[in-house]
Parts: sequence; structure tokens; C-alpha cells
Amino acid sequence: MKLWEEFKKFAFKGNVIDMAVGVVVGGVFSKIVTSLVNDIIMPPIGLLIGGVDFAELKLVLKEAVGETAAVTINYGNFIQTIINFLIVGFSVFFMVKLLNKGKEIAHRKEREEAEAKAKAEAEAKAKAEAEEAAKPKPPTTEELLTEIRDLLAKNK
Repeated sequence: MKLWEEFKKFAFKGNVIDMAVGVVVGGVFSKIVTSLVNDIIMPPIGLLIGGVDFAELKLVLKEAVGETAAVTINYGNFIQTIINFLIVGFSVFFMVKLLNKGKEIAHRKEREEAEAKAKAEAEAKAKAEAEEAAKPKPPTTEELLTEIRDLLAKNK
């Protein structure tokens, strides 16, 4: 039973759920980027280099014979995969950069608020100490006894 409790604690922590959401969103994002590269970016690039479809670029090592498929090196797919990687990499880079900038702004604001609060507390403490120092101190027991003695001696 202890093992089950540990598993539940692990599986339902916020970080694991956040990671699962990230994986799902990442899968969808990957499909979007693949479509962006295959359907939007690569056709104009192929047109610029002579109407070449990158998916069709391959080096045939052995021609197809009968029902046996040809043996090819599909370097066009490899080029598209590299472009996909670069687009995803730049997208993630800029997203992380944007998130870090947002965190930096939030931390700066929190830090400024904490500093302002600390300054206000220090000023209030200094003011209270100044007020306490400005108050007349009550006489000590010795001072009172000395004063009583002097009054008694004067009245004799």
C-alpha cells in the first residue's frame, strides 16, 4: 500500500501534470511546424531552386526490381527535418526568452515592492525610536529619593 501512496503522490504532483500537458501541446506544435515547413516554406524554396520538391530528393542506391522496393537515401526528407528542427528550436528559444523576460519583470516588481516595504518599515521604526527618545524619561528611584531628601532638608 505504501508503494501505491508514493506513486499517487508522484503522479498527481503539479509538475508531472504540467509535463504531460507540455508533451501533448508539443506533439500538436510539432504537427503545426511540420505543416508550416512542408506546405508553406518548402514550396517557395523548391520553386527558387528550380521547382524541386524536397520530399522527392533522394539518391537511388538500387533500383526497384519487381516487387522489391528501391533502396534510396532520402536526403530531401532529411533537409525538411533539419528545417523543422530549426523552426521548432527558434520558436522554443523565443518562447523561453519571452517567459524569462516576463519572470524578470515580475521578480523586479516583487523586489521593488519588498524594498519599498522594508524602507517604510525602517522609517517607521526610526520614527518610533525618535519619538521614544524625545519623551522625557521618568525619574529613577534614586532621583526621586534624592529629591524627597532635598525637600525634607529644605523644610526643616
